[in-house]
Formats: sequence, C-alpha cells, structure tokens
Amino acid sequence: MCIQCISDLRNWPIFSSLESDFSSQIHMVLVYGEMGRETLMVMRNKMVYAMGNNVNGCLGIGSTNSTLYPRKVEALCKKNIKTFAYGNGSHVLALTKEGEVYSWGSNSYGELGHGTYDSVLTPTLVPTLGSFVGFLRIVDIACGSHHSVALTEFGDVYVWGQNKFGQVGNDNNINQSTPRLVDSSLARKKVVCISCGNAFTVAVVKNGEVFAWGNNCNGQLGVGDNEDRMTPCQLDLLKGIVIVKVACGFEHTLALTDEGNLYSWGGNDYGQLGFDEKEIYEPVMIEHKMGKVFDIAAVNCKNISIAIGEEGCVYIWGNCRGQKITIPTATTFSNMYDALACYGSPSVMHKPLILYSDEEPSVLECLGNSFDDEHTSDLTIQVEDQSIFVHKAILKIRCSYFRNMFQHDWAENNQSVIKLDQFSYVVYKVFLKYLYTGMINLSVEKAIELLKLADSYCESNLKKHCIRIIKQGISVSNVAYLYSVAVQYYEEELEEFCVRFAINHMTAVTQMESFANLDENTLRTFIIKTSKAGVFKM
Repeated sequence: MCIQCISDLRNWPIFSSLESDFSSQIHMVLVYGEMGRETLMVMRNKMVYAMGNNVNGCLGIGSTNSTLYPRKVEALCKKNIKTFAYGNGSHVLALTKEGEVYSWGSNSYGELGHGTYDSVLTPTLVPTLGSFVGFLRIVDIACGSHHSVALTEFGDVYVWGQNKFGQVGNDNNINQSTPRLVDSSLARKKVVCISCGNAFTVAVVKNGEVFAWGNNCNGQLGVGDNEDRMTPCQLDLLKGIVIVKVACGFEHTLALTDEGNLYSWGGNDYGQLGFDEKEIYEPVMIEHKMGKVFDIAAVNCKNISIAIGEEGCVYIWGNCRGQKITIPTATTFSNMYDALACYGSPSVMHKPLILYSDEEPSVLECLGNSFDDEHTSDLTIQVEDQSIFVHKAILKIRCSYFRNMFQHDWAENNQSVIKLDQFSYVVYKVFLKYLYTGMINLSVEKAIELLKLADSYCESNLKKHCIRIIKQGISVSNVAYLYSVAVQYYEEELEEFCVRFAINHMTAVTQMESFANLDENTLRTFIIKTSKAGVFKM
C-alpha cells in the first residue's frame, strides 16, 4: 500500500472536523458509503474508530445512529487490521493480518456470511471462514453491492450473499448466507486477484487467465454477450494475453497486462472504458498516451476509472464530477486517492489509505533530507565533473565498500573529494541517495547499471530493489536481454521471471533483436528452459 502524508486527508470533507491531535495518530483510513459519508479509522495504537451517517449500521458501533465525531468500534480494537472492503448496500468486511474476516451492516441477502439474513451492528467473525484460521488463511477480500468474496492463501475463492444474477457462482440463483467455495472451472487453479462490481465478480489466476461470473447486462463480464453467468466463465478473447490485475467498477471492468497494456469492457455511459462508444461486450485494448501502465483502480459503486502511467502520473476518466470524460486524462496528483477525492462523484476510496502521520520530520526523513546537502556534508564525490555531497559517517555505516575505503582513523583520512568513474553520474547519485533513504527510482536501463554497481559493491539488498524495478519494466522486446543479465549476475529469481514471461509471449520474443543477440550458451539454456514448458512442441 502507498505511504501518504497526513495532509492528504484535507481533500476528504468528512475529516474536516477532526482535531489535529487525533488525525495525526491515524494509521489507516477508509472513506465509503453510497454518498461517501462514512469512514473507518485504524489508529497507530490499533484502536479502531468510525464516523458518519451509519446507514444500516455500517459503522459497526452497535447502533444505527449517525455520529459527527469518532466512536470506537470495540470489536475491532487491538486487532491487526490488514484491510477493509465495503458494499454499496452498506455492508463492510474487515480482514486481519492473521487471516480472519469480520463483517457487519446490511444483511438482507446473507452478504455478511453468518448464516442468517439479519443485520449485524457490530463486527462479527465470519464463522465458516473463522473456523479455518490457521489452516485456510484469507489474504484478500472484496465486496459487490450485496455479495462478498474472500481469497485464501492457496488461491481458492469463497463467495456469499445475493445470487440473483449468479454472483455467488453456484449454478443457481439462490442467495447464499454462508461462505461457499467457488470451484467448477476454477477448480485446481490458483486465483491471485479478485475484484467485484455491483453484482459480478472477476478473478485472475496465476497464469494470467481471467474468469468472470454474475450480472452481465452491459457486457461487464467480457464474454462477448450480455447474458448472466451462474458459474465462472473464462474470457476466451483474452487467451494468450497475460493479465496481472483487474479492477471492477459499477458495471465495467479494467484489466492490466504483464506488458503494461490496458483493456476494458462493459458499460460506458460516462466514457469509463476510455473511449467514446456504447457498452462493449468483450475486452478492447485502450489507446492512450499514458505509456506503460503500472496500476489500475475502479470503485464497485461508481463509473470512474483510474490508472498510473509512466513517471507516476495519475490518469482518470469516466464520471468525473458529473462530467463525461472518455479519454484517460492526466491529473496533477501523485496518487489515486487524491484524484478520487477531487473527481469522484461522490468521493469514496477504492481501498484503505495508509497514512504517515508524524507532524514533525522523523529521524529517517531528516537523514534523507541531508543527502546532497553542501552545507552539512564533509565529503564530495565527483562523477563526470559533477558533485554529490555526502557524509563519511553515513557511507561508512551503510556500505561495506566505503567502510573499507575509510578503514583508517578519521584523523588520517583528510581527503574531502573522491572521484569515481566506474558507473554513470545518474547511477552513482541514485546509489548514494539509496544509502540515505533505502529507496530508488530509476528506469529499467539504469536499474540494470545499478544492479552491476550493487554486484560490484556486494550490496545484496540493493540488488533486490533493482530486480524489482527490472521485473516491472519487462517487455517482449527486452526479456531476452534481461534474461542474459540475470544469467550473468546469477540472479535466479530474475532468470525464472524472464523465462515465465517469455513462455507466455514466445512467438513474439523470438522475433526480437535482443533474442537474436543472445550468445550461443545463453541462447541454448534459454531454449532448454522454455522448451520444458512445451512452447516448442509441434
């Protein structure tokens, strides 16, 4: 989850009445409800508070009374809350880090999973799931307007609640008041991503296949027609395309590929599909100017779409303040939450927001701010005739390479300028800043050079950061080259990742220049590893 600044809360009117002493202690927050007038707040001391309209008891405070000020949600206090999910019918789920699921609020269709159809005013453990804790840990949750979904650590999906349109996936239209395993076409497949729209569910399995079920009046299932599906149905039109994430709006769906391409389908009254046409019954790749897309979001009760493109720019389209925006449009915001607060109609969060809430800079922030500060530094590193201002003590503490360089007593080490030329200025600066902050932000090409520096300087943690960036930037055109880099530096994780990616796009990969440029030994091992998956069989 994203780490944000406490000032982000100012974009959400519901927090305007909070005292600064209280808001500064918030760890996680969710704004939800049909009108965006309810909120749950998890404090840094694990106490949980709620505030707002309290429609159908969705605040979990033991009554249906509204409250202008935070009230404790006693049943959740001191629990290790991982995330929340909410339905537009005013029911809420809470997931703990231990894998337990609690639910409360409206329950007309059994969406709370307690085996009854009575509303529940305080968070209560979902019993069927709770009995499995320790053996069947829940790792993610999602809600439609009147149904709920839980994903286990083994990739199994449990669903309960309204089943008028088949959203429970049990081959009939009988409501389900207790969690039920969705099997049929999902049997023996490991689901890695779940998302709910108003009355439908979409799931992504480990190999990138997409399955959907439930209401399909506007083609939101992406199966090529507008007929409801009572059981999970694979999206045949996405076969051969590796999907890594889906996000469902009220009656539309977004899907992100492993190459950073974006597909959409379903209702399009507000342009939420990213083009100016009526509803689309099958996946269509959106033409846009976002570059490679890194993340997507939608809200199960809204007709709005959000994506993060290259360089971290946030784009938004669909129903934006009541306006119809049909083209992904760049915003001035650096995160999805601020964009939703500004353009949502009304404004709700797509998932809980994690806050960094210290009013004064922390020690780590002060350390980061001291990087490249000419006024406090005692050492200048020169690369390509450019200076980087650092502190010997920090370099010595954080890096064995510099620790060995400064192994003599400080008094004997009066050198105040060091010239380095093994790597580029950009890479050296990012590396040195990493020693201060623990974070890096680089293109894939520069991340490869930084990986070489990390290998040369024996910085194992830095290598992990580099591999993460390289994996995010993988594409058909560069996967063969990245594989050769992985082999060269004995990075088995990256090597296996490249092989898995190549298997899914093998025909295109073999036509790329980077594939042709592989040396004989690397090419041989590459072919052997991919052939084990059967990609070269006749």
